[in-house]
Amino acid sequence: MRIARFTVGEEPQFGIVTGELDQYGQPDEDATVVALAGDPLYMGIKLLEQQYKLSEVKLLAPVLPRSKVIGVGRNYADHAAELGNEVPAEPMIFMKPNTSVVGPGDLIRYPEQSNEVHYEGEVAVVIGRICRDVPVEKATDVIHGYTIANDVTARDLQKSDVQFTRAKSFDTFCPLGPWIETDLDPQNFTDGVAIQTFLNGDLVQDGSTAAMVHDIPALVAYVSSVMTLLPGDVILTGTPAGVGPMNVDDEVEIFVAGIGTLTNKVAAR
Repeated sequence: MRIARFTVGEEPQFGIVTGELDQYGQPDEDATVVALAGDPLYMGIKLLEQQYKLSEVKLLAPVLPRSKVIGVGRNYADHAAELGNEVPAEPMIFMKPNTSVVGPGDLIRYPEQSNEVHYEGEVAVVIGRICRDVPVEKATDVIHGYTIANDVTARDLQKSDVQFTRAKSFDTFCPLGPWIETDLDPQNFTDGVAIQTFLNGDLVQDGSTAAMVHDIPALVAYVSSVMTLLPGDVILTGTPAGVGPMNVDDEVEIFVAGIGTLTNKVAAR
């Protein structure tokens, strides 16, 4: 089931996206959105009569974390190597503010403080209920679904600051979307799901989730051993090799098999 957050006017709504996806993660022309009564994280799936063509609505970030976005650094060995880093023995976590979140089609704003802003295509986990100290074998019980993220990073500031907060936290530095897919099994990611990033149509990241150092259940267990997770919290699971700079007027597309494609353009702040 694909859960979207959208608007056809001023008020955001939630809905279920129907239709098939093509090999590039794009919905067919007959795809629709069936409206839901409220946020399904809190109200469950309650269908309304309203139905819209997907092409006629504006998709928003499928979740607005009320609490936090947790990133995981160096969770692909090839990405750690390309930046000259060792793979940490335990997950290396950092946080992005919820004010960094934008949706599909929204602009990524290039801050004046940086001269080297990078894309990072990732799978994102959306937490479904309050939880703490979740055992690995129970991780799927607290997962609402999965979406796509671009963990935008000011690489020069990351190097100069050493810690990640400023480099990861600018407004618009966490595009999420296009929707939340609830029917994927974390085992799919262990077996290998394609994750690809395209910069202006050129393939720049071509990885597989099978290459994650720490799989999704392990990440949920680890993060929840540190902090309480709330409904709508998001865990970014790391990026494969191929990260690089993006500039004003560039377009970034991130494809994750089984979820879809997230597209954003870059603009001056």
